[in-house]
Amino acid sequence: MTTTAQIRTRVRPAVVLTVLFAGAFVMGCAEMLVVGMIDLIAEDLAVSLSATGALVTANALGLAVGGPLLTFLTTRFDRRAVLIVSATVFLLATLLPALFADYALFLGVRVVVGAVQGLFIAAGMVTATAIVPPERSGRAMAVVISGFATASALGLPLGTLLGQTVGWRGSFAAVAAAAAVVLVLLIAVLPSVPTAESGRALGQARAAFAPRVLAVLSVSFLTFAAMLAAITYLVPFLAEVTGVSGPLVTVYLLLYGVSTTLGSALGGRFADQNAARMLVIGAVGVLGSLALLLIGGGHPWIVGLAVLGIGLFGMGTAPSIQHRVVALSGRGAPLAASLPASAVNAGIATGSLIGGLALDAGGASAVAVAGMAVATVAIVAAAASGRLRPPA
Repeated sequence: MTTTAQIRTRVRPAVVLTVLFAGAFVMGCAEMLVVGMIDLIAEDLAVSLSATGALVTANALGLAVGGPLLTFLTTRFDRRAVLIVSATVFLLATLLPALFADYALFLGVRVVVGAVQGLFIAAGMVTATAIVPPERSGRAMAVVISGFATASALGLPLGTLLGQTVGWRGSFAAVAAAAAVVLVLLIAVLPSVPTAESGRALGQARAAFAPRVLAVLSVSFLTFAAMLAAITYLVPFLAEVTGVSGPLVTVYLLLYGVSTTLGSALGGRFADQNAARMLVIGAVGVLGSLALLLIGGGHPWIVGLAVLGIGLFGMGTAPSIQHRVVALSGRGAPLAASLPASAVNAGIATGSLIGGLALDAGGASAVAVAGMAVATVAIVAAAASGRLRPPA
């Protein structure tokens, strides 16, 4: 059986991590494209905006449910093969909507895209940590996470601009072309990362879903729910409370995207130093940023600082969550690596729901209050989970 030490002697980690980043970036772009071109897709397919929005939900469900399921089913296979197959399926599934004008097909394809994206995340995390020394595993995970964060910050606006120029189908075709390049690079540079005999499916599942792992996942769920309770409704908050509308809104959205990218990149170093402590710091930072949003909501520059803080602190916890989950799951690490993405997506959906209820009940300012309440619970959960230790 090949050991991680042997794997590290055969590869150039920087090259492999760069290709994994590129794969995550391309998949993240495909996930976000519908958001930026929802009106174009709705008009072309002759469906409502709400029906088009279901394409986003389908992708999220595929990632949250299908990702862990596919990871479980493929646990005995070499991670290299899993990454290559998931990238191949992603390429084909992304290309289909650009070729065929069928809403039902598009909806089903989005579920598949989300599922293989979750599988790619899990296999990518295992591969990333296998090619670097243990003390750099947090930073290696952060590289993969940063690919998805960068897609939100840069890939979304660029893809939207391309879609407005050549049509939404052309934009998806461009993502498929980029996926083809990534696939070739994956085949060329990925090392073999076999699954240990002791880490087969059922044993992994028991370890991956251990109470200690679920406890840490709850921190991720709560932190992202707190963030999205406010961020989902940032546009009405800016209009009602800050007095900002029109093109200036884009500045705040771009600021949030950039802050999440920086947070995920910087968070890797803190994860290596003390992942448990970073979860507490991140939750406290989100709470403080939401409080700043509430108190200084009438001042555009203070709102900008608050949005920056929410993205920076919140996404800064992502590498630490991944680090803690992998460490606490022991032999279940290959399967557990897919679970943080599910927790994040569940938190996003729940936060959006909580924020919507707060908006209806108390206006735009209430979304910050709702986020603060959830962030307070996240701090308690993070502090309590800090006492958890990996299995012997």
